[in-house]
Amino acid sequence: MSGSTPDFVMERLVVERLADRHVVAVDTIAHLKPEDAGQVVMTGSHGGISSGEYAGRVPIAAVFFNDAGIGKDAAGIAALPYLETLGILAGTVSHDSALIGNAQETWQHGVVSAVNPRARAAGFRAGEPVASAVRRVFGEPRP
Repeated sequence: MSGSTPDFVMERLVVERLADRHVVAVDTIAHLKPEDAGQVVMTGSHGGISSGEYAGRVPIAAVFFNDAGIGKDAAGIAALPYLETLGILAGTVSHDSALIGNAQETWQHGVVSAVNPRARAAGFRAGEPVASAVRRVFGEPRP
């Protein structure tokens, strides 16, 4: 290994503008900001309870995490019931469909693997590409 450190950047950007909200991609849910309130968030973070606590600090419309393989006692999706109690639509995408830690992967390639009851009631279902599901539920992109 050389003495230089590779560039490491956690991205945060609007990946799509929908009818009345944005899809914000944050590689780590810890980078959620107050101005994200009411928006749809894609993150590369796992869907564990610590990630849910970060997501619950801002009243976002919806959030999708990586299920990180779901894991022991469903730890990779533990944020979903917690966010349900806060009134936030929440789901995960399969770790087989998107790279963990990369929010653009979640948006571009993620396939929904789990959702909380609020997200299910809104129309999200396991097995559907997350981008298609978001557009169907929240409206098509603005030109």
